[in-house]
Amino acid sequence: MELRKIAHIKTGFTQKFGIPRQSGLVDEVGQIIFEPDFRDPNYIEGISDYDYLWIIWGFSKNKPLEGATVRPPRLGGQKHMGVFATRSPFRPNNIGLSSVKLLRVEQDEKLGPILLVSGVDMLDGTPIYDIKPYIPYADVHENAKGGFTDDLSKGQQIQVVFPEEHLDKLPVVIRESAIQVLAQDPRAGYDRNKEREFRLLYHGYDIVFTAEEDKLVVTDVVEFNK
Repeated sequence: MELRKIAHIKTGFTQKFGIPRQSGLVDEVGQIIFEPDFRDPNYIEGISDYDYLWIIWGFSKNKPLEGATVRPPRLGGQKHMGVFATRSPFRPNNIGLSSVKLLRVEQDEKLGPILLVSGVDMLDGTPIYDIKPYIPYADVHENAKGGFTDDLSKGQQIQVVFPEEHLDKLPVVIRESAIQVLAQDPRAGYDRNKEREFRLLYHGYDIVFTAEEDKLVVTDVVEFNK
């Protein structure tokens, strides 16, 4: 089976570190830009009638899966679980699935219709293979068990200390989402006990932070020069 790339997404995540582990946890806004063959507005006729969409996409920067088990970061990176019992990005086929909120459809003179969506958990430039509407009567399963994730609070958030002097260095439109990204604690399980600086590249800004007990403290924000 050959997958056709129908679109790609533009986001503020230009490296894997810091990308939310699930869609919908952070109000990151992305632009879905269709490939030339799919810019006919008829492809999205009626899409504005839905609040949410399912995005089927590709992990474009992953290494091949090795073995049948993975180590979920939310379990500290130490416990092994079967790959099909997790949402690990390392899969037999590098296919991802995200539920995003459709904010609006924009029309670009050259690029055709563009979908503006929030709750994005994808790397900038990620290829998209399909888009389907989220349908509440079929997609919502009340009281469903969530495996080991039932023991986690939403996103397992951590306190973030972002001094105003550093927060002011970010554009206003991404300040809140930057705090949300940090609150998800982007550190890997094996880094939790290390005393060192971490750097999160977000929307072209290098956010430098350290960990102090049960909180992350931002120590600097530097505009990244490509």
